[in-house]
Amino acid sequence: MQHAKFKSMMDGTTEEFAKISKWEADYAKKTLVRNIVEELKRLDIESPYPVTRYEHSLQSATRAYRDGADEEVIVAALLHDIGDNLAMHNHTEMAVSILKPYISEKTLWLVEKHAIFQGYYFWHHLGKDRNARDQYKDHPWYDDCVHFCEHYDQAAFDPDYDTLKLDFFMPMIEKIFSRKPYSQTT
Repeated sequence: MQHAKFKSMMDGTTEEFAKISKWEADYAKKTLVRNIVEELKRLDIESPYPVTRYEHSLQSATRAYRDGADEEVIVAALLHDIGDNLAMHNHTEMAVSILKPYISEKTLWLVEKHAIFQGYYFWHHLGKDRNARDQYKDHPWYDDCVHFCEHYDQAAFDPDYDTLKLDFFMPMIEKIFSRKPYSQTT
């Protein structure tokens, strides 16, 4: 591989940045899915929940699949908590950052807001407002996020559930992340 000659980006040439951009695009095609899957598998650690966060992710995706959700929502259900190890208190932001270039605004909104909507099921046990999601009551995707959380997220802690394995979801992951970045619409 031939490296750029500049020592400061402001000294780079159009030709150098064209080569760099091509290399980055090729590298992303080769490694993006692998890196995402590796991070997802890192959720398979000890947990106070009835299942690991990895199993929760697979179960959420399985529930979305069995509910007839489209592939984009299934992959979003699989990856909605991918940031838990590195950004426990703002994991949704990490998931959004990973998914944003490849999914629609609607599905991205579901991932972005799922933590607030998920709060409906347990925040009252912690002295918090379980109805915080109501601030979005007039949003066109409110009911979609309620459905996402009720049927895929909050219900996905059953150690006896017949959860599909990661291999089942790999073609969907590869398809979503092979899309041209930022080409999705609502």
